[in-house]
Amino acid sequence: MIELRNRQLREIYVDLLIKYAKEYPELVIVEADLMKALKSTAFYDVYPERTINVGVQEANMIGVAAGLANMGKLPFTHTFTPFATRRVFDQVTLSVCYAKMNVKMVGSDPGIMAQLNGGTHMSLEDVGLMRNLPGMVIFEPVDGVQLAAMMPQIIKHQGPVYIRLLRQEFDAIFEDDQTFELGKATRIIEGSDVSIFASGIMVKEALDAQKILNEKGISASVVNIHTIKPIDKDMIIEEAIKTKAVVTAENHNIINGLGSAVAEVLVENCPTPMRRVGVQDHFGEVGKKDFLMEKFGLKAHHIVDAVLDVIKQK
Repeated sequence: MIELRNRQLREIYVDLLIKYAKEYPELVIVEADLMKALKSTAFYDVYPERTINVGVQEANMIGVAAGLANMGKLPFTHTFTPFATRRVFDQVTLSVCYAKMNVKMVGSDPGIMAQLNGGTHMSLEDVGLMRNLPGMVIFEPVDGVQLAAMMPQIIKHQGPVYIRLLRQEFDAIFEDDQTFELGKATRIIEGSDVSIFASGIMVKEALDAQKILNEKGISASVVNIHTIKPIDKDMIIEEAIKTKAVVTAENHNIINGLGSAVAEVLVENCPTPMRRVGVQDHFGEVGKKDFLMEKFGLKAHHIVDAVLDVIKQK
């Protein structure tokens, strides 16, 4: 039994790889010299012959993974988020997506969670990049329960998947028996005045905002969009028709991320007053989580302010 709470998410991810490697002999990992950072050395200890470390050659990592997939293997790649997306974008585009290869790509420390690694390692555009690629699935787990529940679906899905993985400790949001479906949003709280769509670390902030709003007499739905692509259009439309006001919250640039994806659904189906909480078109910088979340407007009170503003338009 894998412990899904009170641990770092990277430890749970690696334990899940080890678990499913027993069931899927074709499962291999391809790393770019960051095995200690992910703690995937634990996978190597069990399956050394199914572990490939190409060194600091991220583009080569994607090419090797695509070749392995073409030969029937099930490769999981990993590096930090900016190196998993912008540095290897051409290889992901052509070798994986254009060639329709079954490669699962993990980018760790998404958004401001790069923290002290600073702006060079802080990818605030990775969802925007990967969202542009035909056939790409984008998944961002909130906690260990959700990651464990979705891992079998990710493995069985035939095609490229990008996993936006928090490495560190996480806020436990879901009960152990919660079910999830790739491509389908999870409504956590039902509300009637405004719909808050959140991903990743912003789900906890959205739930905190919901409590503050409730004290103000405002009923807010909180919906977790764990699969940013393909996005759950039905849930977005249903919520927008019901509450007639929408706020998105993401650990990403507001341009071409979750907020943009939700806005695209709304503008084509049911135009609705909307606000986007996220990084406002800035590069990242060095700092700890709390400082960066305040600096870039990602705290619960920023969501509350967005809600109070958008409901004026109803």
